Amino acid sequence: MIGAEKVPLTILSTDSFIASALVRQGIIPSSPISPTTGLTVQALELYHTAHQRNPHFSIQAYVKTLCDLQGVQFYAYLSRQFSIALDVYLQILTSVNMLVDEALRRGDPHWRLKHACPACTYKLQGEVPIKFSLLYAMDGNDSLKRVLKKSTQDDLDSDDNSPLAQRSSELPTTQVVGGDRYLLNEYIEQFARDSPADMLSLDDDKDNPCAGRWKNMRDEKTKKMWGVFDESGIFMSICRHGFSLVIADMVQSGEQAKYPLAVVSKLLDTFGSNLGGGYDIGCRFKTTLSRSSLGQRARELNHTSLVGAFHGHAHQRLCQLDHLATYVDGLGLEDLEGCERTFSKSNALASSVRYASVFHRRQAIAHYFEHNDDYEIYANLSTFLYNNYKQALRIISDGTNSLPKLMHELGLEDKSVFDTWLAEERAYLTSLSHEPNHETIQMEYWQKLLNLSGSKKDLDAATAAWTVTTPSTVEFGPHDIASTNRIETTRRHAMENYEKDLKAVQELEMKLGVTRRWEQEDQEWKDVGRLVANRKFQRALDHLEGLVVARIFELSKMNQAGTGYKLRKHIGKALQVRSAAIRTALDRYNTAARALRPPRASLSWEEVVEYAFLSDFDLLRDARQDISQRPWATPTGRLTMDTYFKTRRAREEIQRLDIEIRRLATYLHDESRYLTECEKQLQTLHPGLAHQVSLHCKIRARFAGHHYQRLHDISMLEGFTGSITPGESVERGPGASASSPIVCIPAQLVADGLSMVPEGEDDALEDLEDDENADVDGEEHARVLESILQVTLDV
Repeated sequence: MIGAEKVPLTILSTDSFIASALVRQGIIPSSPISPTTGLTVQALELYHTAHQRNPHFSIQAYVKTLCDLQGVQFYAYLSRQFSIALDVYLQILTSVNMLVDEALRRGDPHWRLKHACPACTYKLQGEVPIKFSLLYAMDGNDSLKRVLKKSTQDDLDSDDNSPLAQRSSELPTTQVVGGDRYLLNEYIEQFARDSPADMLSLDDDKDNPCAGRWKNMRDEKTKKMWGVFDESGIFMSICRHGFSLVIADMVQSGEQAKYPLAVVSKLLDTFGSNLGGGYDIGCRFKTTLSRSSLGQRARELNHTSLVGAFHGHAHQRLCQLDHLATYVDGLGLEDLEGCERTFSKSNALASSVRYASVFHRRQAIAHYFEHNDDYEIYANLSTFLYNNYKQALRIISDGTNSLPKLMHELGLEDKSVFDTWLAEERAYLTSLSHEPNHETIQMEYWQKLLNLSGSKKDLDAATAAWTVTTPSTVEFGPHDIASTNRIETTRRHAMENYEKDLKAVQELEMKLGVTRRWEQEDQEWKDVGRLVANRKFQRALDHLEGLVVARIFELSKMNQAGTGYKLRKHIGKALQVRSAAIRTALDRYNTAARALRPPRASLSWEEVVEYAFLSDFDLLRDARQDISQRPWATPTGRLTMDTYFKTRRAREEIQRLDIEIRRLATYLHDESRYLTECEKQLQTLHPGLAHQVSLHCKIRARFAGHHYQRLHDISMLEGFTGSITPGESVERGPGASASSPIVCIPAQLVADGLSMVPEGEDDALEDLEDDENADVDGEEHARVLESILQVTLDV
């Protein structure tokens, strides 16, 4: 209920500071010394929670709302006062959370990351080994930019060529965002030396089919960003269930290689071996990683670079055979596109961080993902497992029914033939990676002969242009002189071109040891003509494929959450224009296809726009041989092969889900028992801290009923092969959910805990009191923290 009333605030003799007296009574002051304005904890908590649910909800809008409800006029300084109080309140929450973690023996800076996801990290005894111990996705997002505030300096530096030197006008601050969610810039910069231009220029990398295709990791493209921005976005990684792992700020640069390298290094340090990481250019990053200082360690720990299912559609087919989710053993049904779904929600933060300070931007991002993990991802974890299990069972059922029929239609009996088909397709596409050298030479010679033939015709035409005159018809007027000069100039140019082309042909003939032929009627020159037609066909195909790639990515942008109406309309109009371009490219392709001998089948508009895999274009490339009748290239063969591999991935998904489901069931049981016992122990040692542990427990405990219901629903699925009976965790160390609960009172609160020591321990109490008197500052600090804890008891 919103209302206004006068409430007396008292200052007790035990209050060391006015600020702590206000905090004790539920008021957060806007100034630490002689405060005149304060905000209630309830008002701050309401805004904090509402802002996490709707990042568009700004401080100014909230303060104006309060002014409207209280019937007072809004002033800009009120927003500033609210912001100061909010910072204090959030710092209090952070400090209290640190005390709670220390009391629960979870004060290790890396505890959160090591236990980020119950389904991924809560390993049990006796589990069946799986290929990937952890599947994660990583990607960069440039929506969360921050404008760099600059000031003008009249005195130019000696190395500054700009008319005005600009420096940041932002005042330095001691405020920092705690926790291990953010990677420090110093940690990231140690990998800057691993991303020079020569490492990322992989156009000639024979082991990377997509070399030269991706431009967003070129150093010259990404080392600079618009000068108006300081942080140009974030680079983050998430587990396959959506829990955020680590975040890095992209500072004054685009998506450079140092960011994914830093992420991989951190995850290898934390989780160890057998990690699988999805990245939209994972094929290219695999080479970068192997050449970096992390390469040897990544190989020893068996790290695997993968490509997300959606982005994989734009990769070449040869790349897909090694990286696409459908063909990677052990990947299950994971698409590795979680970052795209995460960014579609976090983009709502853009408006609130664009002009924020460095600290407030990072604070907003960290609190958003912390709230998202606890209240969204964790709440939907059991639903994720349930839906994936149903999907896997459905795919297995459909595959079991349709695969035998498709195999019978193709006359197949052994399923191992599909792996053989993939090997044949890989060998075929590998043979197309480079044009045969003898064909290149033949086409070069062909082209030079064509140039020579053309220049000879031009010379003949220029020579025939001379006119015959007699003494009776000759005239020496200005018009005749100009005409003669023009004809002579044309003839001289034609002669120069002819001599140049003739010299080029003679040099190549001397190099190859052949004799020039003017009549290209034999079989050899017909073959060369087919090569030329093939080259035109390949160019037309490349153009058509590029337009379809752009179309697919534009369509995905239209469905992206947070895309405004005007932008969607703009993209829609662009698509209409692009569709016209696709039609033109399609006509050009069909013309080139008909010119081949034998002619290639034409493509229809419907076939192009409905392509599920852009890799299908790769099967059209080779015009030297007809592969249309090979079983793996026929529509039925490809459908059968896709059905087989999807069914195989679905069975792997069931195997992984059986493990993750039991992990979640065990975690729910162990975590509830551990926190409940810790709270009981703290009731006698430190009631205030016990209350905070109770609040911490309730954050995730509110979803326990939903999780147990979903686990029951999974167990009732027809085809369920796992178990929802809790197992035994492999981790038994201090703070582990399966360990014996033994709380630890933080050193900051030991002084306040002394007042709760039972009678009969006077000697020990006197000794400790002597130590307290030796450090007055430590005592005052403890009192302030105790006041903070006591406030939360009443909230």
